[in-house]
Amino acid sequence: MTSPAVVLIGPPGAGKSTVGALLAERLGVAYRDTDADIVETAGRPIAEIFIDQGEPHFRDLERTAVRDALDGHPGVLALGGGAILDEGTRKLLTGLPVVFLDVQLADAVKRVGLDAPRPLLAVNPRKQWRELMERRRPLYTEVARAVIATGERTPEQVVEAILDALELRQAAGDAPQAAHREEQA
Repeated sequence: MTSPAVVLIGPPGAGKSTVGALLAERLGVAYRDTDADIVETAGRPIAEIFIDQGEPHFRDLERTAVRDALDGHPGVLALGGGAILDEGTRKLLTGLPVVFLDVQLADAVKRVGLDAPRPLLAVNPRKQWRELMERRRPLYTEVARAVIATGERTPEQVVEAILDALELRQAAGDAPQAAHREEQA
């Protein structure tokens, strides 16, 4: 079994896709998003799956996509915002380098707007987002090895914070600080 180098979790607007792609590039590994896997497998957008077949069907697809990705993707993996709702998924994340990208509502709105096609946020998106986070925040923090606040940080700064939190600087091709100092002496 090949495990991901980093697993990113968090709510809509946290920056999982943007940060994930940058982090993968920095680490020299592939990037994968389970939401994209679901869209590819189902052949339709997630919003349509929710509307036509319901959230339980989508969660079944998500559970399978997450399990498959965790089992065979050695790069950076971004999970859909609700993937952690499944107890089995949370168990699979145990011991992995999971990073919760924590974002506040105001920042999420700035990044993606809450009028985007996000089925769980369709009616009164700000209120729905707050309620969603009340339910999910404890689950995100339960499985996370590191929690990175994304507010007022650029995606590049978030990547730096992840590298520091997971001690991945050498994997990213960064010289260790001690060796760097010796060269300057």
